Amino acid sequence: MSIKVNSLTKIYGRQKALDGVSFEIAPGEVVGLLGPNGAGKSTIMKILTCFIPPTSGNASVCNFDILEQSIEVRKKVGYLPENNPLYPELYVEEFLSFIDGILTASGIRHPESGTRNQKTGRKKRIADIIDLTGLTSEKHKKIGALSRGYRQRVGLAQALLHDPEVLILDEPTSGLDPNQLLEIRALIKTIGKEKTVMLSTHIMQEVEAICDRAIIIHKGKIVADDSTVNLHRIASSGNVVSVEFSSEVKPVLLAGIQGVTSVKQLSPFIFQLTANAGRDVRHEVFKFAVDNKLTVLSLQKEELKLEEVFQELTKD
Repeated sequence: MSIKVNSLTKIYGRQKALDGVSFEIAPGEVVGLLGPNGAGKSTIMKILTCFIPPTSGNASVCNFDILEQSIEVRKKVGYLPENNPLYPELYVEEFLSFIDGILTASGIRHPESGTRNQKTGRKKRIADIIDLTGLTSEKHKKIGALSRGYRQRVGLAQALLHDPEVLILDEPTSGLDPNQLLEIRALIKTIGKEKTVMLSTHIMQEVEAICDRAIIIHKGKIVADDSTVNLHRIASSGNVVSVEFSSEVKPVLLAGIQGVTSVKQLSPFIFQLTANAGRDVRHEVFKFAVDNKLTVLSLQKEELKLEEVFQELTKD
């Protein structure tokens, strides 16, 4: 497994940020760690990248233990933190060369043999990463002069410099405009063809656009772990009926329809009815209208959106 987490718990003072979290990510998977703000996503990532230790439990990356073999873990992981720490006064190419030097000096990346080979290898590696991340036109600019989207690209570039097997990205699209969002998503998908990627987000569309699988976490616990295909299946199997009447109806009367479990009033005339699992209540709703001499303007079964599945799983 690229990532293996077993009963991970993290406590800050009186707050339990993680509560017995367990999951595995296979090589080549692109997995979204999804949850509301404060759910524990960043804590998981900081533990996996050896920035902080867990209170209890264990984890490994590429079969290296995060506590006993942290240097080996760092060699295997590329990490983009949520706040993307960069040096705004450095030029893009200069910054990547600086980071490459740190990686070499710390032993995370092995240098090529021979001084000439080292210089040639470094230049080619940096040029390849700049090309991969779409920074060619910006490489001679200072980082402080770049748009947020390009700064995110620089962050991704530094995470990829030592050619890690696993890429961990903490909210990589936060604060981007729609065009930047699409560009970074496309870049992550390209990278995901060759590497294991775990990214955190609180946006369901992000997971749909990029990931093969979603791990949904709430209050430090995993509440769902499934493929995006199966999450779509769960959403489409929702038993929600939308009905519009020509006159006002009291919600309490609709709640009395056989099989209806909840009623949501959208306007004086429009309602969303949720039914028991596997039950279609359109026939009962139509019969209710006939019995109460009501005119039905529209009656249709609706699919739950993935956002609604997420909201249901993470509501207090």
